[in-house]
Amino acid sequence: MTEQNKIDPETQEKIQELQTYEQNFQSLLMQKQAFQLELNETENALSEISNAKDDIFKIVGQIMIKADKEKTQEELKKKKELMSLRLKSIEKQESELTKQLEDLRKEVLAKIK
Repeated sequence: MTEQNKIDPETQEKIQELQTYEQNFQSLLMQKQAFQLELNETENALSEISNAKDDIFKIVGQIMIKADKEKTQEELKKKKELMSLRLKSIEKQESELTKQLEDLRKEVLAKIK
């Protein structure tokens, strides 16, 4: 008999649930990484704007246009706030999901042993 056949249906269901949680966790980490990257780019843009003495330009689609420095700075600050809020939300989800994963792993391991 294989190891899988020895595991009762309830434990097999818990294992599948654990795999689903792990997939969700990986997806969440990818989202977090994307938001962190976007936040870093926004912070870098804000830094460059504050250092700019002359005109600034921004890329819109396939073209670069001259932009108002203060207006662009405000847009970037709002974007930075939004990215920070999204990151906090994702980090909270990550924390909750990590706890659920740990609890479920312990439960599955206890049943398998």
